[in-house]
Amino acid sequence: MPSPLWNGSPLNTGRPVPTVRDRDYLMDHHGVVFKVIGDSHPGSHYLGYVKYHPDEKGDRRLFGRTYRQNSVVSKSFGILASRPECYVYSDTLGCVITGIPREDVAVHYSCRQALAAIHEEPGAVADNPAGKDLLAITEWITANDAQGVIGVTGSFLVGCFNERSDIDLVCYGPEGYQAAQALFQQAELIRPYDGDDLTRLYIRRAKYMEGSSFDALIRQERRKLQGLTAGAGAHINCEPIRSDRDRTFARISSKEIGEISLLARITDHAEGLTTPAVYGIKVKTILSSTIDEADSFARRITHMRSYLGAYTGAFRTGDTVHLAGKLVHTQDGDRSGFGIELTPWTVSGSYVANLAG
Repeated sequence: MPSPLWNGSPLNTGRPVPTVRDRDYLMDHHGVVFKVIGDSHPGSHYLGYVKYHPDEKGDRRLFGRTYRQNSVVSKSFGILASRPECYVYSDTLGCVITGIPREDVAVHYSCRQALAAIHEEPGAVADNPAGKDLLAITEWITANDAQGVIGVTGSFLVGCFNERSDIDLVCYGPEGYQAAQALFQQAELIRPYDGDDLTRLYIRRAKYMEGSSFDALIRQERRKLQGLTAGAGAHINCEPIRSDRDRTFARISSKEIGEISLLARITDHAEGLTTPAVYGIKVKTILSSTIDEADSFARRITHMRSYLGAYTGAFRTGDTVHLAGKLVHTQDGDRSGFGIELTPWTVSGSYVANLAG
């Protein structure tokens, strides 16, 4: 297995490094690897959650140490319980979340740089079944001049992949989305989920999206850029990220009011096709709430938002969706309103958005 510096940039070299972007990874001086969330960060921290951390019970190797993978965002609070410096209030999200102090960043793993590095020097990637498929995909990306708008994240970004690894790609802005759409139409590289494989996809997603029927969950999942690699049959997905020029969230601040569950109709999905995803909604029925007289908010709730990729591209205008999340008041310059926040920075329960019928 290659050293994690094979496609990472140590930040103490004096050399220029790329801007930290959503879905890049950062390693701190304790050896903990964080997955960056969003592009709006306080001056003291980069917001994110623990993706890999030293643990003798893990099955990954970095720096000659055994690491454990974490895929549940809220578990970061427990993993970092002895490190209060990693808890930070986010004005954008309106709550305390986890993050890596900027002065504690030791290595920056850039999704774009990693894709180029893997293509140029495959190393151990060429010996991994899914890695071989990834190399074929990087060949297509390079041949179609898409290196600057598509990157690789996950275990192949850090260099801790194993025989069970998936391939996690990201694409940036409209140009990246178009390139990724074309990539996922290449049958010799990626095949869509179909037939018996749909059960595999349902099991994969249902554990994070409780309460959704098989048909409804598959319908929303088929809207995403995901499939199986043609060779190893590994899961592959591509998450659309906002472009470098996008400043949608630069001025937004939020205040948490309480938790709420409701049925809503999607009124606008244009901003829901990229992460962070924002959908326009119109509330149909309030089901439950921790807020007194929640019905009085119904007409004033106009949007839902998620900083995680689970709901990016999942809904379309006209869909009816069951939402369970935080009710937040958002301020964007002179504009303000109420919305549902689905990013699960909580240990009290699950936030979900499922197609309803």
